Amino acid sequence: MASAKAKKNRGNEDERPTTSYIAEIVRILRLEKGLTQDALGKMIGYTGSAISALETGAQPVSDQMLERLESILGEGRGFFEVARKYVLMEKYPVRFRKFSQMEAAAFMISAYENHVVDGLFQTEAYARALIGGGYPAVAPAKVDELVEARLARRRLFDRDPTAMIEMILEECVLTRPFGSWDIQRGQLQSLAEDARRDNVTVQILSKERGLKGSYAGARGPMKLVETEDHDHVVYLEIEDESMLVSDRGKASRLAQRYAKIRAQAMSPDESLGLIERLAGELK
Repeated sequence: MASAKAKKNRGNEDERPTTSYIAEIVRILRLEKGLTQDALGKMIGYTGSAISALETGAQPVSDQMLERLESILGEGRGFFEVARKYVLMEKYPVRFRKFSQMEAAAFMISAYENHVVDGLFQTEAYARALIGGGYPAVAPAKVDELVEARLARRRLFDRDPTAMIEMILEECVLTRPFGSWDIQRGQLQSLAEDARRDNVTVQILSKERGLKGSYAGARGPMKLVETEDHDHVVYLEIEDESMLVSDRGKASRLAQRYAKIRAQAMSPDESLGLIERLAGELK
């Protein structure tokens, strides 16, 4: 029974109705125009095999391909442009899909991470090393897909209307490399650039904070979201399991804990100085 349930859960990870729908639309519109797969591929900068893989569902459509399909098959009608956010959402693990929509539309995001740089701030190389080096191992094509989806989250930084973004990182995250020290240095340099944005605040919680007798971050990472309607929810994730806390009392208690962590962290200026110094020291 447990095995059947596990298979069902794994199947849910692969359910992509939007991707399947797009595949059908591409095939229909391509045939309407009298184009072969090779011809369409050449028009948008892909091989005929890539178009075949899209239409058969062997390879999910990329965000870049959707942009190009819009200009050739969509003809400005918005078919593929509208589909982009839904296709992107299906590339996330099931546990993250609902929250990904909230994050993209959030009025304010406040995150605390104690092991890795928050996904919203990750560079491509850091994300690839993290995802590709995890356990159980992920197929290379899936790694590419997950990295693409993770990087797409960075649109929130430049969204209009502007979202306010806070992140608190444990100091140990700054010196815990993934992939190589060069990748880690690049991640710190990118983090410093993000920290200088007007709508972003980055703070570091000192590794010696516990010596002061009060340390609020012991219970792990969290992400707080203020929605467009100014509701407050908290997203928690551990060991491939997630929880979205919307109960007002529970969300309030977690927000209070986050506020305490923020109060115990270094100031934004001190934090930026530390990030820049460590980036310069990594050779």
